[in-house]
Amino acid sequence: MTMKNDTARQERALILGASGGIGGAVARGLKARGWEVVALNRDPDKAALKAPDFRWIKGDAMTPGDVLRAAQGVSLIVHAVNPPGYSNWGQLVLPMIDNTIAAAKAVGARIVLPGTVYNFGPDTFPLLREDSPQHPTTRKGAIRVEMERRLETAAAQGVPIIIVRAGDFFGPQAGSSWFSQGLVSAGKPVTSVTYPSRAGIGHQWAYVPDVAETMIRLVERGDRLPAFAVYHMQGFFDGDGRGMIAAVERVVGRRVKVRKFPWWILPLAAPFVTVMREMREMRYLWQMPLRMPNDRLVAALGEEPHTPIDIAVRETLESMGSL
Repeated sequence: MTMKNDTARQERALILGASGGIGGAVARGLKARGWEVVALNRDPDKAALKAPDFRWIKGDAMTPGDVLRAAQGVSLIVHAVNPPGYSNWGQLVLPMIDNTIAAAKAVGARIVLPGTVYNFGPDTFPLLREDSPQHPTTRKGAIRVEMERRLETAAAQGVPIIIVRAGDFFGPQAGSSWFSQGLVSAGKPVTSVTYPSRAGIGHQWAYVPDVAETMIRLVERGDRLPAFAVYHMQGFFDGDGRGMIAAVERVVGRRVKVRKFPWWILPLAAPFVTVMREMREMRYLWQMPLRMPNDRLVAALGEEPHTPIDIAVRETLESMGSL
C-alpha cells in the first residue's frame, strides 16, 4: 500500500483521539502535509472550535458503526484514543482497538498506534528492543500486549500496521503525563521539581511533537515497511535522573528545589483516584534504569526526529502556564 501524497488524489486519514496530545499532533502534521483529516468526537461542534481545519464527525470509538462510518475513504487510521481520565481503561481499550481493526479491514487502511513501554516487565531492563520478551507485571501492561497481539494478527490478514513505542510523554497538550502531574505543577511558576526516581537511575522521555513527526515519516515510507512494523524511539534519555531537572532549571533561569515524589500517598489515594492508581502501577519504571535503542528506526528513516531538550521543556512549560 503506497501512502504518499500525489497531485491526483488527496490522502485522507481518520484520527481517533484528535483532541488528545499524540492524536492532535499527528492530525496537525498530516494536515500540514496536505492530507484531509477526519476526526471522530462525541461533541464535534465543541471540538471544531479548537481545531476547525479538521472534518469532525459525531461518534464514539466504542461504537463499531461510528468508527466504520468515519473511516469511509481513508487510507490511514491513527489509533490514539484513550478513555477520558483513564476511566474504565481495562474494559474499554480492547473493544476500541477491535473497532479500529474492523474498520481498517473494511476500507483497506493502515493503522498507526502510539505504543508504550508498559508491555515490558523488569526482566528486560535496562535495554528495551523491539523484539525484547514481553512479560508485563501490571494489568495495564497485559492489556497493551494484547492490543499489539491483535494488531499483529490483523497484519497477517492484510492490514498494514505501524507501532511506535516511546518513553514517558511530555509536551504541549500532552494530557495526563508524569511531567505535568508529577514533576511540576501547572498554572504557576516553577520553584520546585518533584522527581519520582532517585539520582543515578536513567529514564526515557518522549516529546510528543517528535513522536508525531516520527509516525508521519514512517507513514510516508509505508510502502517500504514490513506489514507489522514496530519501532522504538530513543527520545530524550535522562542518563542519571538529573538531566530533565537541569533542563527545567535552564529554561526557568534559576535553581529549583528538588523534592522526592511522595510514593507513600498513592496507596491511600489509589482506591478513589484513577490516575493515582495508574501512577502506582507504573512505579517499577522509575526503580530501574530504562533505555530504548532506536537502531531500527534510524535504519528506516535515516534519523530520529529530535527537538533539543531545552526547547521541548520550554514549550511544555509554556503550554502549562508555568513560565
